[in-house]
Amino acid sequence: MDHILEACKAIQKATNQFQPEVGIILGTGLGGFVDSIDVEYRLEYKDIPNMPVSTVEGHKGCLIFGTVAGRKVVAMQGRFHYYEGYAMKQVTFPVRVMALLGIKYLFVSNAAGGINTSFCVGDLMIITDHINLLPNPLIGPNMAEFGPRFPDMHDCYSHAIRSKATAIAEREAIKLQYGVYVGTTGPTFETQAEYRYFKAIGGDAVGMSTVPEVIVARHMGVPCFGVSVITNCGLSDEKGDHEDVQLQGKKAGERMARLFTELIREL
Repeated sequence: MDHILEACKAIQKATNQFQPEVGIILGTGLGGFVDSIDVEYRLEYKDIPNMPVSTVEGHKGCLIFGTVAGRKVVAMQGRFHYYEGYAMKQVTFPVRVMALLGIKYLFVSNAAGGINTSFCVGDLMIITDHINLLPNPLIGPNMAEFGPRFPDMHDCYSHAIRSKATAIAEREAIKLQYGVYVGTTGPTFETQAEYRYFKAIGGDAVGMSTVPEVIVARHMGVPCFGVSVITNCGLSDEKGDHEDVQLQGKKAGERMARLFTELIREL
């Protein structure tokens, strides 16, 4: 708690008490959404007390404060992953900080491998639910000031926000897919047998992030909305490649930016 409060105090001082309404976490190749933000403050992670630093290519490592469609937002340009060697409390540290800064909604995005055979590379998948195959970030003593010991994960990806996103996509002619996101540790790309297993247990896309952040946000009562960019199709013969994941993420970034912008406008 002391570390979280210290980070919040430093951020508030550096941003003149900026109070964001929406928190946004930008995944691999999706940092270009920052171009949609009327930026007021930009803080590098290394300059924020107790904040981890991004070590993954494609994650710049900045906290961006500004406005989108007239609403105040804070965006993570780069996130943290369990496979980097961080503890789950470090992976989810920024979500705790953003919640204490005042966000009322959390938007998460990621690059993911498609499991559902009807998906194509470049598709946007609205996350309807998740399957967590990572260590749960709430393991350990519960901080009751943040939330209950046993938080309910029903509607962890807000149905109300998803409905708004669907209406916007229809209006803006943005093709959407819908599905369940499987969160794994990484950092290896999945084997063919693993993809078949994830399909059998109900997954539509798989990745190495997002789920811990959403669990912590829901622990604190923050509604969440999630989008996966399908950057490869796992049940095909193509090989996993991080550079291609970044490329496909950037290609889909413009459509995701339009969706996020209009959704923020209508919240």
